[in-house]
Amino acid sequence: MSATYRFAIAPSGFKESLSAQEAAQAIAEGLLRVVPDAEIDLIPLVDGGEGTAQALAAATDGRLVRRTATGPVGDPVDTHFALLGGPAHGPRTAVVEMAAVAGLGLVPPDRRDPVTTTTYGVGQLIRAALDAGAHRILVGCGDSGTSDGGAGALQALGARLLDAEGRELAQGGGELRRLARIDTSGLDPRLSEAEMLVACNPYNVLCGPQGVARVFGPQKGATPGQVEELSMALDHWAGVLARDVRPRLCGASDGAAPPDLRYGPGTGASGGLGAGLAALGARLLPRFEVLLDHLDLDARLARADLVITAEGALDRQTPRGKVPAEVARRAKLFGRPVLALAGTIGDGAQQVRESGVDAYSGILPAPVGLAEALSRGGEFLADASERALRMVLLGIGLTSTGTPGTRAAAPGEVLAQAG
Repeated sequence: MSATYRFAIAPSGFKESLSAQEAAQAIAEGLLRVVPDAEIDLIPLVDGGEGTAQALAAATDGRLVRRTATGPVGDPVDTHFALLGGPAHGPRTAVVEMAAVAGLGLVPPDRRDPVTTTTYGVGQLIRAALDAGAHRILVGCGDSGTSDGGAGALQALGARLLDAEGRELAQGGGELRRLARIDTSGLDPRLSEAEMLVACNPYNVLCGPQGVARVFGPQKGATPGQVEELSMALDHWAGVLARDVRPRLCGASDGAAPPDLRYGPGTGASGGLGAGLAALGARLLPRFEVLLDHLDLDARLARADLVITAEGALDRQTPRGKVPAEVARRAKLFGRPVLALAGTIGDGAQQVRESGVDAYSGILPAPVGLAEALSRGGEFLADASERALRMVLLGIGLTSTGTPGTRAAAPGEVLAQAG
């Protein structure tokens, strides 16, 4: 075996700190300090959240289309969608990244009120993609700052949400408790002709004890009272959607059962955007099945001696559809060892070992404030990558160049012997 180490670096982004590309570059910087001649394969991964449109455009020789749309707090934001490259005979595919127009990073900390934030801009981008001639629209869900069940997106696409007196509702999930009916007569007719795929985490559901308001509402600024308010509003929303929207656009002529908008897999994606788009006939699909095929991930993992993945927080949610768990699962199909790095290590992090992660570590060298951790994320990640690799090599008495007269062990052998 060659003494040249081959590293596959496959991280997700660190929310509000590093994009997936920046995280991959920081890890590579740290590894190269230890093994300067290593072969590095940067595979920044997307999970539907921040950076998805740009990554898929780059992977397919596509392009970004810049637009201005309504942001999550109602202010205009500069945003984009992607038009993918590919065979000329295939359907023109657009990627709408909800985080680019309704993500948490676009909600100022002092305005984080998930009762009022809106996905209106998502609908505007879908409409812009249709204007650009897209026949297939891939909506990436992740890193959302909203909890309106996709109501804003439907409003932007022409639906009218009306109260008992026939007045249109204002934007935001809190308004949905007053919803009496949905007028679909003004919906963009092109929706029935285009294919819409929603790349989402299938573990996220709209309603119930594990519904999106209860699981993610507090992260978006909801008080305990608002969590209950949103839970009831979204449950009501699902019922009206099923009654007023789905029969018009989602009549199952093929005999297939329509999705359960309350508890179906992925209905809670991005604050319930999954449910709203499913009512329009979109297919909710596990995000990695939709996104990673563009990156030839499996073949690239198979060539590596060691796989390094990373995310902002490693905890009990990681095995439930997060990037490190998916990377580890796929790497194990080829017997590759996996090291995971994280901004923070939370409760239940040890569960990632069941997904195939061999070892994991936090990147902070000492307790620091949140603002500093976010601003210095690249520095901390590079330093942590260097420390981790030196520890792996030291674990069986190796140096970065190997012992003279002997073959240097591959990192996979190192981790196997380290246990």
